[in-house]
Amino acid sequence: MRAIIAKRVDSGVPDTSEIRDLAEAAGYTVVSEITQSRTADPALQLGEGKAEELADEVAAADATTVIFDNRLGPYQTYNLGQLLPEGAEVIDRFTLILEIFGQRARTRKAQLQVELAELRYELPRAEAKTSLAKRDEHPGFMGLGEYDESRERDIKDQISRIKDELEQIEQTEEHRRERRRDSGFDLVALAGYTNAGKSTLLRQLADDLTVEENEDLHPDLDATAESQDKLFTTLGTTTRRAAIEPRDVLVTDTVGFISDLPHWLVESFKSTLDSVYRADLVLLVVDVSEPIDEIHEKLVTSHDTLYERNEAPIVTVLNKIDRVDDEELAEKREALSALAPNPVAVSAHEGTNVDALLERIDRELPDWEEERLLLPMTDDTMSVVSWLHDNANVEDVTYGDEDVVVSFEARPAVVSQARSRASELRTAAAESA
Repeated sequence: MRAIIAKRVDSGVPDTSEIRDLAEAAGYTVVSEITQSRTADPALQLGEGKAEELADEVAAADATTVIFDNRLGPYQTYNLGQLLPEGAEVIDRFTLILEIFGQRARTRKAQLQVELAELRYELPRAEAKTSLAKRDEHPGFMGLGEYDESRERDIKDQISRIKDELEQIEQTEEHRRERRRDSGFDLVALAGYTNAGKSTLLRQLADDLTVEENEDLHPDLDATAESQDKLFTTLGTTTRRAAIEPRDVLVTDTVGFISDLPHWLVESFKSTLDSVYRADLVLLVVDVSEPIDEIHEKLVTSHDTLYERNEAPIVTVLNKIDRVDDEELAEKREALSALAPNPVAVSAHEGTNVDALLERIDRELPDWEEERLLLPMTDDTMSVVSWLHDNANVEDVTYGDEDVVVSFEARPAVVSQARSRASELRTAAAESA
């Protein structure tokens, strides 16, 4: 698929690097680009002369697709389609992102989120088709499609159905998270912009990449965490067990943030971010090799997104230090100190400073509590002792003739559950006496 990139900015020099990366991630071959610095034209996005130049370039380059790095309204898409050679299509940045999401969606949840985003994107276009049809125009091209009186109603019905199914999936995932917490697991989430290196870092932190020993405990965990230099490699969530003795820690990699996303697209994927919002600790991963202005802007946007609903502490991870020298790293640390106090600098690719990050995770997670329980000797006592060995750090077990004393440290939730199980044992012993 041969594509031409088009971008308009109000002022300055248009930067097309990200939209090129997105186009290549979707499988397009970028053969040319047309840019313009001016205010947006309501009818064509570009000025009329530049739009005609774009049409000529499409014909000359034998391109099949024009990809705008601007958000196009339905009428702009329609008008641009009038100018282009027959068979060429116009898509905008958000249609392109949806294409990529659709290609990468593997789980039912991810597929539903893509479908929901596509429907939310299509809804105003369905309304535009209605308007054009009433004016006796026939928008049967350029992504608008033939006019169908019932389509708008169908879209709204489908949106409602998908939201209900996603809600059911989220309830199941929330129950799973709570079971893991009750079993003594700390939950850590990786957040940050796409291509910051989150998936590579997950592989460094994880100690269960083959997952064999974890299959019985967590059959829902994926078998691999992809690490590729591609945008949106991770669309759903991938969870791994991390090696932080004596804790049991599960680390989840999530879909990456990307700049300038419309509200409808963020809303469609909000449930994916629930694993971030409901974590005990968030690792905000940043590509430290990027220009300082870009890093600053991404940190601001990330914090805005996270602080909306997140209550967990946030640790900024400056990744890809193998791509910068010590002087540049020190300068960026200083410049970002207000947004990223006391960050951890690592190279996920080379494994540099990963041990220091694991130690930081241990310090930032909720403190464990020490407990000493007196358990009556009953038929069920050994199952409780065994459960404590699985879910806590057991320091000592002393067996008497009529009772068992267990000294251990664990997450507050596990201590609370252990006390409850000890109380049940004592009640059962008293009733049988």
